[in-house]
Amino acid sequence: MLRFARRAFLALSVGLVFAPVMAQAEDASAAKAAQAGAGDVTVFAAASLKGSLDEAAKAWTASSGKKVVISYAASSALMKQIEQGAPADVFASADLDWMKYGVDKKLIKEGSVVKLLGNALVLIAPADAAAAIELKPGVDLAGAIGEGKIAVGEVKTVPAGKYARAAFEKLGILKAVEPKFAQTDNVRAALALVARGEAKFGVVYATDAAADPKVKVVATFPADSHEPIVYPFGLTASSSNADAAGFLGYLKTADGQKPFAKAGFTLLKE
Repeated sequence: MLRFARRAFLALSVGLVFAPVMAQAEDASAAKAAQAGAGDVTVFAAASLKGSLDEAAKAWTASSGKKVVISYAASSALMKQIEQGAPADVFASADLDWMKYGVDKKLIKEGSVVKLLGNALVLIAPADAAAAIELKPGVDLAGAIGEGKIAVGEVKTVPAGKYARAAFEKLGILKAVEPKFAQTDNVRAALALVARGEAKFGVVYATDAAADPKVKVVATFPADSHEPIVYPFGLTASSSNADAAGFLGYLKTADGQKPFAKAGFTLLKE
């Protein structure tokens, strides 16, 4: 009974912590977009693109003289903001589902969509942890987690969480590990939980893990355990900014893709 109460308290605590964080992230990205200048290219991008997309935007600004303003959050949250009228010119999603949602709702210009990047899904732990996991069917990951938590993106909406849930289901261990989920509003929040030692394990993209020295990769999920991780970019239907197409075009070039290659993304050729 005591153990059940403790777990219930932990679950409630996680919910109380991350509900306001999610709201703050959504409010922050909307506010940032509203503050963009009239001629700026406003980009709504998946949180896992932070760093590499900033670098690409900086290089494009240096060569073109045009400014890019980028708001990062979960793809799901950003698409919902676009649906509610948030002013964005480019949408960069961490999965195909949310881009398709935007196209189907006539929020994204279908002919502009390009699949630019790929990634891998990894299991991480704090850098100083002693952990050895082989991600094979039936692996006792729940036992390795013990009384701790495993940080994942929200499994119904956040792409990284959706990939994680699918992978655990494919491995036949979803029912065992699901009660131990600490669900977050985006993949970088899951990364931060592990980096701070507040979660024993986490599921993030390989590029996220490489960006934080406070975590280490324990194992890589088999490629066939989840849908391919694809990042599509597209222009919003509401955008009238001619420079947006120029920036999207730059991201397809060799110079535009250098920051992503350096970060460990797979460069896709359509």
